[in-house]
Amino acid sequence: MSLHEIDVYIINWMRRWSVPFSRFGLFVIFFWFGFLKVLGFSPASGLVKELLQNTIPFMRPETFVICFGFFEMLIGILFIIKGQERTVIPLLMVHMAMTFMPLFVLPAVTWSGFLIPTLEGQYIIKNLVIIATAIGIASHLHPLRK
Repeated sequence: MSLHEIDVYIINWMRRWSVPFSRFGLFVIFFWFGFLKVLGFSPASGLVKELLQNTIPFMRPETFVICFGFFEMLIGILFIIKGQERTVIPLLMVHMAMTFMPLFVLPAVTWSGFLIPTLEGQYIIKNLVIIATAIGIASHLHPLRK
């Protein structure tokens, strides 16, 4: 087998499995992290509670974290159900808007200096990869019928 044939084989394999693997990866991340919030074991719960106190102080933080966890679990489940892309991607964008808020609302928690994110800030910024993955999934959709 030539180098070109190996290259073509690998590319075709990746094309075939990129969307299913992306779906599964997003399911694992959202369902698992959401489940941890529901159970009260998420290391992000403190950040979520602090953000809530600065944005929606009238809601109990414990209730919000559980609801947010269920919301994440729903996003995860919808990503593995083919045909739900047009439902889940807008939900993901709402989630991403909420998760990027600490970078601006809680700068003391998310930045240790100019363009130097804390561990929490890095955790948030890595969500750009989640957005890119969702865009990759959406790029394989067929247009709606007229």
